[in-house]
Amino acid sequence: MKSGFHSIHHRLFLLFLFCMSSILLIVSLLYYNRTTVQLHEKISDLSQKNVSQTAGLFSLLYKGYDSLSKSLSNNFEMIRLINETTDEPAVAYINEQTITNIIGSIFYSRDDLVGIHVITDKGKIYNYGNYMNVVDPNYHSQDWYKQLQASSGKMVWLGVYQHSLIDQVEDSPVFAFGRQIYDLNEHKPIGIVLYETNPQPVLDALENLKLGAHSQVYLMSEDGRFVTSATDPAPVLETLPSLKNFQHQIVRQEAGRLVVASKLSFSGWWVMSITPDQDLNVELNEMKRYLLIVISILIIVSTLIASMVSKTISSPLKKLIREMRQVEIGNFRGMVNVSSYQEINILVASFNRMVRRIEELIERMKLSSVSEKNAELHALQSQVNPHFLYNTLDMIYWMLDEEGNEQLGELVLSLSSMFRYSSQWEDAAAVTLREELEQIGHYLKIISIRLEGRLKIVMDIDERWLNIRVPKMTVQPVIENAVKHGLESLSRQGVLKVYTREEDSILKLIVEDNGEGMSTGELERLLLSLSGDSPKEGGKGGIGLQNLHRRLQHMFGEEYGLQIQSFPGEGTQVAIVLPIRLEGDTFT
Repeated sequence: MKSGFHSIHHRLFLLFLFCMSSILLIVSLLYYNRTTVQLHEKISDLSQKNVSQTAGLFSLLYKGYDSLSKSLSNNFEMIRLINETTDEPAVAYINEQTITNIIGSIFYSRDDLVGIHVITDKGKIYNYGNYMNVVDPNYHSQDWYKQLQASSGKMVWLGVYQHSLIDQVEDSPVFAFGRQIYDLNEHKPIGIVLYETNPQPVLDALENLKLGAHSQVYLMSEDGRFVTSATDPAPVLETLPSLKNFQHQIVRQEAGRLVVASKLSFSGWWVMSITPDQDLNVELNEMKRYLLIVISILIIVSTLIASMVSKTISSPLKKLIREMRQVEIGNFRGMVNVSSYQEINILVASFNRMVRRIEELIERMKLSSVSEKNAELHALQSQVNPHFLYNTLDMIYWMLDEEGNEQLGELVLSLSSMFRYSSQWEDAAAVTLREELEQIGHYLKIISIRLEGRLKIVMDIDERWLNIRVPKMTVQPVIENAVKHGLESLSRQGVLKVYTREEDSILKLIVEDNGEGMSTGELERLLLSLSGDSPKEGGKGGIGLQNLHRRLQHMFGEEYGLQIQSFPGEGTQVAIVLPIRLEGDTFT
């Protein structure tokens, strides 16, 4: 479990999931907070405009009701009739009917009136309404009556009531207001007038202030009296904010509620709305639920994306690790095939190239070892007990020297040196070019004696290449092939040139003859034999050009080996292509 947690798949999965979830949560939180602030600002602005509009509605209602109340209080005919005293019953009856008709004309001038009641200081009551009136006998002890008597001629809004204040028959809700009736001649009050109207315009104006289902709206007088809607309870004064320090409007967020109030343009009245946060945050709660659903879905999507992304990175690496374990146990045949990110593809491609290169080097080492053993075997097979032979040849040389036959003695001495050189294959059969050329000198001396002066030898080797390391028996098979197939049957003077040429980081050891050369077909067959596309060509008792070419390629690489050019009647040129390695370097 611990190793699984520390794997790159789990680490990347947790990293991607943490990053994406953190960004998602931070963005959602910032968005929610910003939306909350903007929503509260919009609600406050809307509430401020709403309460200003409602204040305007109440101003219009006030002006209408004030004009209605003045239509009676300023009616000089009615004031005259109320002040007139007479002992004649007929005159009194006519006066009462006239006052009633005046009230009735005003009553029918508006559709919202429920009742008009005129009460004189002498105790006389004049009523006009929808039904027969039954006056409350205790009206003079009610608060509304006292408020109207103390109003000093100003209109008084009494509020919304469940039934009529004075008519015991009228049980429908009413909005009541009134004012004193003054005798303008004597400047004294002579009674009051009470209006009862349909409360719906006032209630609609109050309802316009509500921002939610639990909002409470109040119309508050300057002396602390409240007019509430029909559905709202009377407010608790201690819970209401103080309005003394404000002149026109107040918008305040406090104690889990939004308080909006505006002062009306008449008589110092205030209209107030109190909305709890539960109504203000309805949209926020909906948005919160929506965000939670969206965040949950996005987290699930982020989990899937994190899993897929981590797998796209970890899966190629797991394949690479499995193949590396196969390489550890010696299996170089497998290849990793993935299609992932550019860096991983480069890593996998480099690994595949490395494995192929290791496999090629191992095969080359195997073939080089086999070739080396074959060369050694062929060299040994060309000899019969070489130590016995070159010891015998040394003995023959001394015997010939004693008899004075120097040429035959040099021939035997060269042959002895050749046998001794070919029988030693230690140190990976690597010698210097100097040692190889000394061996070639013995061979050429034997050939010169055999051809009786028909061969001219030209050696042009730069001194700086004499210490370069080359495989043993590298030059002799080429010279032997040139002599045998190009120069030996020549009727004219034969020339054999051995020289070097440096090209970039390679050295070409060139053996060139002016012999018979090869036809195009013979050259093609020889080149095909060197590339391995035709049966092997070999010399009797020798290593053969093909073995030499393969041996050089196995030791140094495909770009090394033999390069052959030949033209019929003109001769042949064989270049031995070698890497430049000084003495002390080893072959791989």
